[in-house]
Amino acid sequence: MNIIFTNHAKEAIRDRKILESEVIESIKYPDKTIKKHGKIYIQKNLERGQIEISTERTENVIKIITVYWL
Repeated sequence: MNIIFTNHAKEAIRDRKILESEVIESIKYPDKTIKKHGKIYIQKNLERGQIEISTERTENVIKIITVYWL
């Protein structure tokens, strides 16, 4: 499955000091997944806190819309 970062997501992870590798790992091994309003929200506990990733999915692509700390 292909993972695509929107420009907004790239800016968000840079500004919030989250690594792309942490985001990808979180998508592969989420702690919690929530489906609402046509989007999928992935939550993952990292050593420095919990992140949530807002995504849209099609058959072959996961588009990362934004990433933030909870």
